[in-house]
Amino acid sequence: MKRQAGMMVQTEGSPWKLLLLFSLPLMAGNIFQQMYTVVDTAVVGKVLGVDALAALGAVDWLNWLTLGTIQGFTQGFSILLAQRFGAGDYGRLRQTMANAVLLSVLCAAVITTGSQALAEPVVVLLRTPEEIRPIAMAYLRLLFAGLPVVTAYNFAAAALRALGDGRTPLIAMAAASVTNIVLDFWFVLGFRWGVQGAAAATVLAQCLAAGCCIWRLCRIEALRLSRADWKPDGALCGRLMTLGLPMALQNTIIAVGGMIIQTIVNGFGVAFIAGYTATNKLYGVLEIAATSYGYAMTTYTGQNLGAGKLDRISRGMRSGLVIALATSAVIAAVMLAAGRWVLSCFIPEGTAESGKALETAFQYLRLMLLCLPALYILHVTRSCVQGMGNTLLPMVSGVSEFCMRTGGALLLPAVMGEAGVMWAEVLAWLGADLILAPSYFYVMNRTRRETEEEKP
Repeated sequence: MKRQAGMMVQTEGSPWKLLLLFSLPLMAGNIFQQMYTVVDTAVVGKVLGVDALAALGAVDWLNWLTLGTIQGFTQGFSILLAQRFGAGDYGRLRQTMANAVLLSVLCAAVITTGSQALAEPVVVLLRTPEEIRPIAMAYLRLLFAGLPVVTAYNFAAAALRALGDGRTPLIAMAAASVTNIVLDFWFVLGFRWGVQGAAAATVLAQCLAAGCCIWRLCRIEALRLSRADWKPDGALCGRLMTLGLPMALQNTIIAVGGMIIQTIVNGFGVAFIAGYTATNKLYGVLEIAATSYGYAMTTYTGQNLGAGKLDRISRGMRSGLVIALATSAVIAAVMLAAGRWVLSCFIPEGTAESGKALETAFQYLRLMLLCLPALYILHVTRSCVQGMGNTLLPMVSGVSEFCMRTGGALLLPAVMGEAGVMWAEVLAWLGADLILAPSYFYVMNRTRRETEEEKP
């Protein structure tokens, strides 16, 4: 069966060129995604004030916990799709797709129900200041109601990327971004719905993105599913969960570490929370290229593993690291020059509280930029290991992140004050790298041995 237009085969051609070509639409899509996150934050901060901005930041990690868990499962499921596609095994590809859809629906139901039930107790546990707690809860309730839509988009986009289609998720996210920005101004400025307006705009935009990706999946000939494909297969579901569960746990562990830090941050007052939140929103912008290279590495590695081309995986890993390090240096230089102005777009002017928030934000941003190469190495290496079918060692790297992040946040403020919380984040990146670098060589060597043993 021929590969359809829009599906990029990663098993032939120059690795660095393939990675760049596949990454660019993903990067553009992530830019659009971050654009509406940034606009959400800017509108809330400038229009609704420091308290509203702090409320969003106070529960940011709780929101990321649900999103990261969903992304972990859906990205894990897509690894097997990439391998089946790379091997040209379309019958098993369709069966894998159907079972992955069933598991995604189950995950969405469990995560949505659990998040709504636990939201309020966790917000209290995070030591969210009482004056901003009602604002935070109103925002979370609406976001959590939209988690089934978030799951649908993340699965559909991950499946398309596994088949080499980075263009459709880009178009979907571009359309969603424009929709979200328009609705932000309409709901928050026009209807005066406050933070609920920002949340509603995000959920509706995700509906559009999910619809675009699902429409594209339904038009792929290789994925025309029959009734037999929808029959649950225990062994196949087990294999999918073996890939998805460690990635979900990895993101969960990272998010729990972030929530522990947020508990400490929330104790420093509303101005510090607002400044910390402003920089954390820019964190997503700094990470855009790293995330895109990571998605590209997972697809590239999975397809080449399915085709049995291990030497191409090694070449791709080297190319990916060079590209990532060069990109991180450029981003750091640009943001060091423009960072203070960008941060001022989130924070209202004219009060002492606003001034403290801006200084906090720029101090944190400067530290992140100096350590940005470590974050880019993390994404490329982790994604390559995951693409080879090992999601356990990346989960261990998540545990390392957790230990470094929480240990730094709990211990360093006693010595460094508020700056100690900022150092906790970059220490987490370094802790993950220390696990991932040897993990790559271990998994690659083991895969080579297994491949040699399987030869007749």
